[in-house]
Amino acid sequence: MHINKNIRFARFIRRPNRFQAFVELEGEELMVHVPNTGRCKEILVPGTKVILREENNPNRKTAYDLIGGYKGNRLINIDSQIPNPVVEEALNLGKIEKLAGYKKVLREKTFGNSRFDFKLITEHELPETDSTPEEEYYLEVKGVTYELDGITKFPDAPTERGRKHLMELIEVKKTGRGAGILFLIQLEDIKLFTPHDEMDKAFGDALRLAKENGVDVFAYSSKVTENSITLDKQVRVIL
Repeated sequence: MHINKNIRFARFIRRPNRFQAFVELEGEELMVHVPNTGRCKEILVPGTKVILREENNPNRKTAYDLIGGYKGNRLINIDSQIPNPVVEEALNLGKIEKLAGYKKVLREKTFGNSRFDFKLITEHELPETDSTPEEEYYLEVKGVTYELDGITKFPDAPTERGRKHLMELIEVKKTGRGAGILFLIQLEDIKLFTPHDEMDKAFGDALRLAKENGVDVFAYSSKVTENSITLDKQVRVIL
């Protein structure tokens, strides 16, 4: 997925709240928007080289989104709006092997009390209302930015909403439909993925329970450049 907007480089200064940060751009201190409510403390360190995406919207308070940062030589994309388009692109290209048989990809579909990122249907020609439970699959996507020594974890902040999604995926599975959660790791060269129990044990417990009840748990790394991100390799999951 190519980022079709102007990209600038800056130095991170500070982040006073979840949505705002201050950076140095061409010698000027500038406030930018942070499109990620996670903590990102190991990425957004004072002095770090960061990537800004220019947003040409006169109604915005800020002219740029802070979408990535370098951790050593490793570039990490932190835009929480990126994972769904990246996964949608991969689904349409058949890059996720276990889900390649689902030909119809629908975004933002509701089941029970939850809205999931994708509903997949095996037969592209059939109307959605004519599909049977066996032909349907609900997929939730989570972006991952936390990494330490090649090990990635989710979440990097407590997420009750994420736990509820997992419990609802278990209910989806009980109806005979397919159900899965895909962790898109927004960086390259990863050893494995595991739940971040130190941050949110309830989410980790729910993820393990979901796996025990037949919910698929996928993790994929990404190819990340300064102006693109694409789904890359499947990553080992340890629960």
